[in-house]
Amino acid sequence: MPFRDRRAARHRPDGSPSEEEIRAHVAGLASAAAAEVEPVPTVVADRTAAAFFDVDNTMMMGASLFWFARGLASRKYLSSRDLARFAWQQAKFRVAGNESAGDMLNIRESALAFVAGREVSEITRAGEEIYDELMADRIWSGTRNLAQQHIDAGQRVWLVTATPVELASIIAHRLGLTGALGTVSEVVDGRYTGRLVGELMHGEAKAEAVRALADREDLDLSRCTAYSDSANDLPMLSLTGTSVAVNPDTELRAVARSRGWTVRDFRTGRKAARIGVPTVAAAALTGGVVGGAVALRRKRA
Repeated sequence: MPFRDRRAARHRPDGSPSEEEIRAHVAGLASAAAAEVEPVPTVVADRTAAAFFDVDNTMMMGASLFWFARGLASRKYLSSRDLARFAWQQAKFRVAGNESAGDMLNIRESALAFVAGREVSEITRAGEEIYDELMADRIWSGTRNLAQQHIDAGQRVWLVTATPVELASIIAHRLGLTGALGTVSEVVDGRYTGRLVGELMHGEAKAEAVRALADREDLDLSRCTAYSDSANDLPMLSLTGTSVAVNPDTELRAVARSRGWTVRDFRTGRKAARIGVPTVAAAALTGGVVGGAVALRRKRA
């Protein structure tokens, strides 16, 4: 279903906001409120313009939340079976672009299961280590250079991602960016409750977060730029004056061409027939995890 039709389908017959739209709005406000903001750059600051970058397959090869889960699995926070199940859900979502309520609920519950009951400080420390171990070498240098161009122009740069805001902030700080808009989990007495504030930072929620941040920071969205690989981010891409499709999936590439958006592809060994499939490295790893889990079960049997 085209993006415009998918969005319209979420409205109730009487025109009032659907529960999904309300959750997206709450998630956006929470993410903007949680975003850390570095001082405006000292080089000829451009205070009203900024850039917003998606993370998975845009700034980083593969899914950041999967690498995070893999790192947690190596630290015994979750089992190999849990990791295999989560990898399958991520692969299904990335390949099919499925936004059904059931699939999004499963992904949300899987993400929350990683941290429920854990101290925020503990997970943050683990996130720092996991970034260095599994993520640092997977940053696309081409996308990183695009972000640096905005910084050199005196503009601020935020990541906008469905990954937990704590991990998103680690990635942003490691890359020297301003901050991050990510999924916000509820915290009580310094521990995660296993519930989200609103919804996953996905689709319309990303646009809501960017709007809220723009209001708070007095940004002129017509002077801002958004970058993403996925048609799921069309709400955010359509919000800014300049939109760039980076390593785009099939649907986003078509939309970018029809709207005259710039397309930047930093992938190698991937031709048109493979556009829309997860990165080779992520697919190989996912297959290895699932295959290994199946083999283990057969051996035990």
